Amino acid sequence: MHIENFLQFIQIEKRYSVNTLLSYKKDLEQFQVFLHLQYDDVPLEQVVFHQVRSWVVYLMQEGVNPRSINRKLSTLRTFYKFLIRTGVIQQNPMQGLQGPKTSKRNPSFVPESAMEQLLDKLVFPEGFEGVRDRAILETFYFTGIRRAELMGIQEQDINFGMHTLKVLGKRNKERLIPLSPVLEELLKTYIREKSEAGFSSENLFVDNKGRPIQARFVYSLVNKYLSAVTTIERKSPHILRHTFATHMLNNGAELNAIKEIMGHASLAATQVYTHNSLEKLKQVHKKAHPRSK
Repeated sequence: MHIENFLQFIQIEKRYSVNTLLSYKKDLEQFQVFLHLQYDDVPLEQVVFHQVRSWVVYLMQEGVNPRSINRKLSTLRTFYKFLIRTGVIQQNPMQGLQGPKTSKRNPSFVPESAMEQLLDKLVFPEGFEGVRDRAILETFYFTGIRRAELMGIQEQDINFGMHTLKVLGKRNKERLIPLSPVLEELLKTYIREKSEAGFSSENLFVDNKGRPIQARFVYSLVNKYLSAVTTIERKSPHILRHTFATHMLNNGAELNAIKEIMGHASLAATQVYTHNSLEKLKQVHKKAHPRSK
């Protein structure tokens, strides 16, 4: 009951995405299973600090990634804050609990040379499919939007007169992203091809049968094309988001401007990309300075 109320709250009041809801639900159900096996089905509202702590120890012993453990703890923190807010509990079992330490890592990204090879030299299929695939990749790379945001774009969200794209981001926050002449022409060509194929969906991007694209379809498409030009380990739509931010910084864009385009809630989320830019500066300095040899 408490889980259902909590999920309804974050969906309606916090406007969390469907993916976030599913993730929270899964984390809470996993915690319930642990309580069932280890503590004789103790109710969630009666959980105490040492029981949450023992779950952390259990997850670590099972080899769960520290980042995943911290994400699960974040779910519990939000859940128990909700129970306190609604008067279900008085004491927060998460108080003072520390998650496992995680090693900091710079966001992965595709080198500029590989993106140039992908978009300027790679041969795409003929007709609708090829134009659509290129348009999806170009839109990701030029705008830095998230996969869910790309899937939600409708044709009416493109304003060719104002040269902008309207995107519905996390928590239903809208933002406008500028469009380049190159991307605009590609999108116009794609929309024309889509119409000629007889597809009338209001969603901008559709699959080969005219249905709105799904998450797995987008991942597979991006993975396929990135695999043709780069050997980086992760080849997902989110890597193109990292690539957008890193390349923008490397070419002189202001951090605040990138923050607004990407829809980050705080500048701290955007600052992680400065590490990649710093590495490039170190390489340039080492090559160019006479005393660095």
